[in-house]
Amino acid sequence: MKKLRLISGLLFAALLAATPAASAADIKTQPVQFAKGSSSTTLKGRIKGDESADYTLRARAGQTMSVKLATRHSANHFNVLPPGAETALFIGSTDGKTWNGTLPSDGEYRVRVYLMRSAARRNEAANYTLTVGVTGGAAAASSAPAAPVGDAKVAGTPYHATGKLPCSMGAAPRGSAQCDFGVIRAKPGQAELHLTPPGGFKRVLRFGGDNVTAADGATLKAGKTGDLWSVDVNDHEHYQIPAAVISGG
Repeated sequence: MKKLRLISGLLFAALLAATPAASAADIKTQPVQFAKGSSSTTLKGRIKGDESADYTLRARAGQTMSVKLATRHSANHFNVLPPGAETALFIGSTDGKTWNGTLPSDGEYRVRVYLMRSAARRNEAANYTLTVGVTGGAAAASSAPAAPVGDAKVAGTPYHATGKLPCSMGAAPRGSAQCDFGVIRAKPGQAELHLTPPGGFKRVLRFGGDNVTAADGATLKAGKTGDLWSVDVNDHEHYQIPAAVISGG
């Protein structure tokens, strides 16, 4: 029993150390502004301990946002938060220092720069350089071509269909979880699929006939058996996607 309690305590401590440290009171907010004629900007900052910094900017559904964090501190990361929500589209502590994704809705997005809890508790500091860009027009400017006539969108969204599909992360049994999805369809066989796995970040996959790619350039394997696509991203994310999600029907 004591051994079990010790193992549980160690697992809890490890999980705690791998989470962002800041509370709302520790978050500094700075609006992001682009110079006239520019679609990106570079900002420099410093955080220490429990401090975090939110960089805010307004964007439209269908536009593409890119974020890159340059820092020498291994515990310094960023998340991307959508309008009015705390569920991140991208979580830097698990997915790296760069992100490029198609935005799902209109509104104010936040790029939150932070230190992991383990570093914050030691009151460590990090200097960083953050590059943020937004390109493309409104929802119609999504990378997917124009959708077929008659394929109506779900009210209040840029998507032609939304729902859930089987997925899993890591070594979990395939299809053991459900991922939310939204799909922007083009001509038959072409679509942009936005997936939200249980971790809260967003994965964007682009379908073009028999070709599947990740919007951020991640490594993936894709295959189709009958009417079901199986897509593995970075050997960690596993998705099962019915063909009807991509083509409609």
